[in-house]
Amino acid sequence: MIIAERKPLEEIFGMLAPYGRIAVLGCGTCVTVCMAGGQKEAEELAAAISIKRKKDKQDVAVEAFTIERQCEYEFIDQVAERLKKFDVILSLACGVGVQTLVEHMPELLVLPGLNTKFMGYPTEQGVWAERCLGCGDCVLHMTQGICPITRCAKSLLNGPCGGSSEGKCEISKDTDCAWHLIHDRLSRLNRLDVLKEIQPPKDWSSSHHGGPRTIVREDVRLASGKQS
Repeated sequence: MIIAERKPLEEIFGMLAPYGRIAVLGCGTCVTVCMAGGQKEAEELAAAISIKRKKDKQDVAVEAFTIERQCEYEFIDQVAERLKKFDVILSLACGVGVQTLVEHMPELLVLPGLNTKFMGYPTEQGVWAERCLGCGDCVLHMTQGICPITRCAKSLLNGPCGGSSEGKCEISKDTDCAWHLIHDRLSRLNRLDVLKEIQPPKDWSSSHHGGPRTIVREDVRLASGKQS
């Protein structure tokens, strides 16, 4: 899932300073699961904004509410009229949600309340680890579920490098060497022969290096070819 975290309060207060009618809009999927932008977090942030304004003797009208997903027009439409009454929308969605909201309702002023970090999963309560870079050309079939693009500091396809030691990456003793993990996994599966094949340099054209990416599924696309 997409992992995000709330921006520092002082940064948020600064962005919102010119506005009196504020909507804190939460998102009910990824950022709810990682406890950054769900209804609970939206209400807490709205309360913090109100307290700050009262302390500074400034008027404010702030409301907190959440939609299922900010990255889909149909859910934005459910609150479209409600959003129009505010001076500014503080979006607690990932960067995709913020941009979708702006593209669908360009008349709104929308500010990000979160910093989008990476795609990952919880390793324990309150801890999330990056596991996917979204490079567009998955190699997990070769490495049996351990991503060298994300988990290797150098994104090596033919590892390990000379800096790893005792199963740890040279950047930190707390970071596992991805290629050590890959070797151990392939060994357990009796598939070490996979490592004998030298992989060519990665083609990054399938990643963001080639500009914004689009996927088109003609089998499920509407006749108009437009999202409604």
